[in-house]
Amino acid sequence: MFSDSGLISYALLPFLIFISRVFDVSLGTLRIIFVNRGMKFLAPIIGFFEVFIWLVVIGQVMQNLTNITNYIAYAGGFAMGNFVGIFLEQKLAMGIVLLRIITMKKARELIAHFRGLGYRVTNIPATANDGKVEIIFLPVKRKDIRNVIAAIKKYNENALYTFEDVRALSEWAIPKKERRRMFPKLKAYPRLFRFKRKSK
Repeated sequence: MFSDSGLISYALLPFLIFISRVFDVSLGTLRIIFVNRGMKFLAPIIGFFEVFIWLVVIGQVMQNLTNITNYIAYAGGFAMGNFVGIFLEQKLAMGIVLLRIITMKKARELIAHFRGLGYRVTNIPATANDGKVEIIFLPVKRKDIRNVIAAIKKYNENALYTFEDVRALSEWAIPKKERRRMFPKLKAYPRLFRFKRKSK
């Protein structure tokens, strides 16, 4: 059985170091992503908490240099923090990407599909090793990538597609979803809003 001091040194303290390091590295991963996205206000705030947590953790490690468990917890928290940070970034799905599609099959239906959804589609005829191809460009929100890939596989199953991060984009380049009205239009119920004038 561990004494109270042994329990704190070999169990509680390493656990706290591990958890703190997970938070620290996760914030660092998100901060780098936000810097690449050009978010100049959010990135410094995250950086403040990242460094603050790191200083607290490294201070505890330096005070207990003879405890190998702290080193393992520190390294394990760093590894897990990278995983958690990338996972959170994928779930947030922030930003815009430029989709590039290269297809040998005629892409009229695919282009019509995207334009029907309001995307700004640019298609260019080109030549590849196997013959003529068509290159299609369109900006896409990261959260819509799955739906876009599903459409590509539906219309052009063997098409080659790549995504590239975009830092800035014109507002009109991305289709805006129509907001649902809280109340229906009054024209839908004309009888309820007809008032007869009283005869004098």
